Amino acid sequence: MEQVSSGECYSRFSVDNAMTDRTSDPRSKQIIHEILPVGMLQCNCSIIGDPETREALVVDPGDEAGRILELLAKHALTVKAIVSTHAHIDHVGGLRKMQLATGAPVLMHGDDIDLYRHLDMQSAWIGVRPPDPANVDKLLREGDTLRWGAFEANVLHTPGHTPGSISLYLAPQRESEPREDAGKLLAGDTLFAGSIGRTDLWGGSLEQILRSIHQKLLILPDETVVYPGHGASTTIGEERANNPFLELPRLSSP
Repeated sequence: MEQVSSGECYSRFSVDNAMTDRTSDPRSKQIIHEILPVGMLQCNCSIIGDPETREALVVDPGDEAGRILELLAKHALTVKAIVSTHAHIDHVGGLRKMQLATGAPVLMHGDDIDLYRHLDMQSAWIGVRPPDPANVDKLLREGDTLRWGAFEANVLHTPGHTPGSISLYLAPQRESEPREDAGKLLAGDTLFAGSIGRTDLWGGSLEQILRSIHQKLLILPDETVVYPGHGASTTIGEERANNPFLELPRLSSP
């Protein structure tokens, strides 16, 4: 395994994956899902919209709020909530600007609030100015359900990368086309294509992240599409079969 640099959010194996902007067809009646890599660390910000009601979630607006707002305007979407999968600066840097621009509530897990309160320290790690903090309107927890339009996402508490890391699972839609009939998992920095989130930063735990992955994520159907916080998408089946970072000694009991 290669050594990670201070600015990376995941452990690298072999070559790094890259993801470009994914553009949904405005004419389609399928779920709108735009993925926009933002900021110096290229955090994958997701916009997930209902094509009928035009309601949307914005997940991990790490930076470049203007570009995110342009995509929302392109689809004429109204933001129902802004969700952070965890409170690292590259995932929350645009929260305040998005909150002011849309009026939507900001949601994150309560176990990451202390981390969020130290944006000044986090910004010093990577040599940038700290962003203005947003007001966190609701603290998420395991089992919460987020609803917008005809869609919903289940909140999975997946600590390890940070204490309050979450993943969002969108189960398959009953009326989906066969090729679209796969669930979606927004995994934050917990699970990557061929890797896992780094655990050497404040609040990180290798044992916790592996337990989260094995007990919360790998139980999902193989065809579930995984959208990590950085890099390319993958599937649960692909990671279960080939992710070398999951081939570690048996974990101790909780």
